[in-house]
Amino acid sequence: MTVYVAIEQAGKTFPLSGGKEYIALKGIDLEIGKGEFISLIGHSGCGKSTLLNLIAGLDGVTEGVVTLEGQYIRKPSPDRMVVFQNYSLLPWLTVHDNVALAVDEVLGKLPTKEREDLIKHYIHMVGLDHALDKLPGQLSGGMKQRVAIARALAVRPKLLLLDEPFGALDALTRGNLQEKLVSICESTQTTAVMVTHDVDEAVFMSDRIVMLTNGPASNIGGILTVDIPRPRHRLEVIKHPSYYTLRSEILYFLNQQKRVKKMRARKVAVVARHGLEKVNLELGFVPLTACAPLAIAKEKGFFEKHGLDEVNLVRETSWRGIADGLQNGYLDGAQMPSGMPMWLTLGGLGKNLPTVTALTMTRNGNAITLSRNLYDKGVYSLADFARYLKETPEKHRMGVVHPASMHNLLLRYWLASGGIDPDRDVELKIIPPAQMVVDLKAGSIDGFCVGEPWNFRAAYEGVGFTVATDREIWDGHPGKVLGVREDWASAYPNTHIALVKAILEACVYCSDPANASEITHLLAQKEYVGTKREYIQIGGPELNSCDLTTPMREYAHHQFFGTNVNRPSRTEHLWQAAQMARWGDVPFPRNWVEVAEKVCQVGVFSTAAREIGLSEITYGKGAIQMFDGASFSAENPIEYLQNLQIERNFTLAEIP
Repeated sequence: MTVYVAIEQAGKTFPLSGGKEYIALKGIDLEIGKGEFISLIGHSGCGKSTLLNLIAGLDGVTEGVVTLEGQYIRKPSPDRMVVFQNYSLLPWLTVHDNVALAVDEVLGKLPTKEREDLIKHYIHMVGLDHALDKLPGQLSGGMKQRVAIARALAVRPKLLLLDEPFGALDALTRGNLQEKLVSICESTQTTAVMVTHDVDEAVFMSDRIVMLTNGPASNIGGILTVDIPRPRHRLEVIKHPSYYTLRSEILYFLNQQKRVKKMRARKVAVVARHGLEKVNLELGFVPLTACAPLAIAKEKGFFEKHGLDEVNLVRETSWRGIADGLQNGYLDGAQMPSGMPMWLTLGGLGKNLPTVTALTMTRNGNAITLSRNLYDKGVYSLADFARYLKETPEKHRMGVVHPASMHNLLLRYWLASGGIDPDRDVELKIIPPAQMVVDLKAGSIDGFCVGEPWNFRAAYEGVGFTVATDREIWDGHPGKVLGVREDWASAYPNTHIALVKAILEACVYCSDPANASEITHLLAQKEYVGTKREYIQIGGPELNSCDLTTPMREYAHHQFFGTNVNRPSRTEHLWQAAQMARWGDVPFPRNWVEVAEKVCQVGVFSTAAREIGLSEITYGKGAIQMFDGASFSAENPIEYLQNLQIERNFTLAEIP
């Protein structure tokens, strides 16, 4: 991409009364290519219009630079035309004369006929030939905005800037005008930057969508590339596979920014009590059967028993929400996939976020489900699936819940062991757990790997079948862990131990078959999993409750407590780090011994277990044995990586 507009470390500060300042934007870095259509989106007050004004030259940067074709932008210019929400037409001039006013002012050196041709060309382009001699008072809102667009384009600007140009229009007019502008920009290869609050508008019109964080000191929180081909037509765009993924990504970002704003407004003080540094905790979880220990610790009073008087369980829809909650500090800790502490530590979020775990909350509980359609075509095993993929050239999609989850790592391992490249032979999509069955029904995925109850539900509803359980791939693998930031654990060591004690006691409670019915009833409630009781199987399914089609050989039972269940294992976390490095998601740490010791807080677990009378918990050391005969030990993980047949050229890094 040839850089057309460059914004480098740009910031804008506004003076306030009393000598104070408000930092609107800080550290904005953005490059825009010629002919690109860029949308700026974010909550009110995030600096979208301020950034647009800096590009327009209507305001100057406080720090950094903004350039157009290598020239500094310091003042307004007809090279950069702005279309505002309020049209800005002169009411005593006709449509023709409003456009002519701009053309005559900017392009006055052109011959009269050439200027007249330009005026009529752009009025025709926006579909207003019939209104050439009408005054603005005789036009609808949509027609007025088309005049404003024609006026901006008629002076042949290098850059078209749009500040919520369709915000005041009704939905039908807005949709028609969006299509018209998209068509014009495509045909003229106009470079455009648009401020919008409308998610669908951003996806439909843009090449890239720039998402701004909340102010003060707003920055770019993320940039989405819209891979929907042009020319675009609305009915075709909404059918494109990426449309709802992009839309969901923006909505997720906006919701997270809203939560961060609420957290900042609350400014909850740390409450110390009972010899603990902090007793008011926000703990995140995702609605899965594996959240049972947190639900039980809350409902049966284990948190209060150990001095944690004010624990709030925060229901997240996805593991991404858990990671962001930990990063942004509005979660003290969380139930998380067992690979997430290592993933965060190794830079999964783009920077290192040292995260630790002192408790494995569950083991097993996952399975690989394929669609019933594949079963009907004779796909009953991994070998069958590999054969089917070779025979059908179209792309097949599989759902996983997070790059760091055992679902992703187990599915990738299972596929690769059958000669299937998980990145080239299939497409893996990140989907929230509760969305898996919906997508399987809709046919947008061919299968998934996820925790219960979603595999059981797919079989129960006849839309899928379990082709492999995790017990067949790696029996006893870590499922969910308690994770906290390393700096949080250091700041609140006694609270950390108390938290582990409470949840470990809850794990013991969940492992008692006599409590299965009570736990099932609790998890079915909307504040936890929020599904039918028959979908939740604690201690194994009632096999007569649904037709579990062959080859669903064995249900993926959760293990909550017992021998080799709860103590964190450094070997297991290194296996996960090796698998994530194998697929190019994070680098493998050169200092793996040090990293594993920091991530796995074995000392905290041992203290917690001893203080609640569980000092006899046993733990078996040794290599990890996989279903394909391969083994993994912590002695030389780099040699293990070097001997893998299917991998992505892993990298090494020293992790601080």
